[in-house]
Amino acid sequence: MTTFHCAVLVRPGSVTERVRIETDPAGNIVNIATGVEAAPGDVRLATVVPGFATAHSHAFHRLLRGTTHADGGDFWQWRDAMYRVAGLLDPPLMFLVARAVFAEMLVSGFTAVGEFHYVHHRPDGAAYPAPHAMEIAIGEAARAVGIRLVLLDTCYLDGGIAAPLSPQQRRFGDGSASGWLSRWHSLREVIEGDRVTLGAAIHSVRAVSPAAMAEIRDGLDTGTPLHIHVSEQPQENADCIAAYGDTPVGVLAGLGMLDARLSLVHATHLTPADRTLIGASGCSVVMCPTTEADLGDGIGDALGLATAGARIAIGSDQNAVIDPLLELRGLEAGERLSSGRRGRFSPAALLDAGTRAGYASLGISSTVLATGDPCDLVEIDRTSLRTVGSAADQLLLTATASDVRRVIVGGRIVAEGGRLTAGATSPEVLLAEAFAAVAAA
Repeated sequence: MTTFHCAVLVRPGSVTERVRIETDPAGNIVNIATGVEAAPGDVRLATVVPGFATAHSHAFHRLLRGTTHADGGDFWQWRDAMYRVAGLLDPPLMFLVARAVFAEMLVSGFTAVGEFHYVHHRPDGAAYPAPHAMEIAIGEAARAVGIRLVLLDTCYLDGGIAAPLSPQQRRFGDGSASGWLSRWHSLREVIEGDRVTLGAAIHSVRAVSPAAMAEIRDGLDTGTPLHIHVSEQPQENADCIAAYGDTPVGVLAGLGMLDARLSLVHATHLTPADRTLIGASGCSVVMCPTTEADLGDGIGDALGLATAGARIAIGSDQNAVIDPLLELRGLEAGERLSSGRRGRFSPAALLDAGTRAGYASLGISSTVLATGDPCDLVEIDRTSLRTVGSAADQLLLTATASDVRRVIVGGRIVAEGGRLTAGATSPEVLLAEAFAAVAAA
C-alpha cells in the first residue's frame, strides 16, 4: 500500500490543499483525507491533477510526424502516406513503435490510452501464424511502460461504401462482421490483464455497412466500450447520404446504437439534427483538436455538443502532438476562434474532458479520484516559465507536457522528469530504436 500526500489537488470544480490519498495493493484508492499534513513514509507531491486519458490513438501514425507537413493537400492525401507506413508494420515493429509512443504519452501526462487498432493481419490479408500477434504486441508494449490500455480492436471491412478493400487495406479486414466478432472474442481470452482491457471499434460508415454494424451491435457484450469515426470529412457525409439517405449519425440512430457505451470520434461536420440526437443519447464525443488542425479537418462544435448533453473527451489520434494540455487548450481555442469569445469552456469542464470523460469513454470506472477509483495522478510544475503565477485551477491553460513532473498509474510512479522509472529509460531512446527498425524494414 502506498500513500501520496498532495500539497494541492485539483479536480474538476475543486481545489483542495493538503490531501492524503491511500491506495490498496491493486493501486485503487481506499481513503482520501483533506486538510491534513503528510505522515512519515508518504510520497510527497506538489500540485496534482487526475490522470489524463487519450481516448483515441493510432500509435503508428506517430511515424509520420515531421514528414508530411510540407506536402500540402488534405486528409485524403495524408491518408495515402499513412497507408504506406502501415504496410511496413509487423508484430515486432508494432511492439517497438507502440512502446515508444506509449512511453511518450506517459511522460506527457496520459495515464490511459484507447488504441484504435486495425492493422490486424499480414499485408496480403492472411492471418499471422501466431494468433493475435499484432494485438498481443500492442498489449505487451503497454505493459512494458506501465500505461493503462484499452485496445479498441477495430472492424474494417470495406474500402469505401459498397467498395472492396484496396490492396493497402487488405490487412485491416476480417471478411465479414461474423469473422471480426469471432476474432474479437478469441482475442479477449488472451489480451486482458495487468491494466490491459479489450474494447471494440467500428472504423466508420465508409468501412462497415449498416447490416454489419447491426451484427456487431448484437454480438458484443453490452458493457463493452464501442468507438467509431464519425463525420470527420464532408465527403464522408455526402457519400453516406447518397448511399443510405441519412448522415452517419442518423444511420447509427436508426440502428439503435446511439447510447452511453458509444463514443463518436471527431464528429466535426454535424447537422443540427445530428447534434440533437447525440445530446439526447448520452454517448461520448472524442475530439482530437491537434489532429483535426493538422489535417485541416475543421473545427467541431464541442460546446454545442456539450450543451446538448454529450460527454466530451479528447484524443491524440495521429499523435502529431502528444500533450494532453495542448489538446485541452485546442478544444477551448477552437471555440474561441469560431465564436470570437473567450472562456467558452470553464477550467473545470476542460479538466473533466481530459480525465473523467476520457476514462468513461474507455469503460474505465472513475469518478475522478474518489474511493474505489484507480489512483492515477499527474504532478504539474507550477514554477516553470510557462506556469509561474498561474492559479491552480487554470494550469490547463498555461502548462504543457514539459511541465509534467511525475506520473502515477495504479498507485505506482511510472514516470518522473520526462523518463520512465523502469530502468530510467527516456522515450527518446525508445523512439530512436523504433525509427531505426522502421528504416531497416
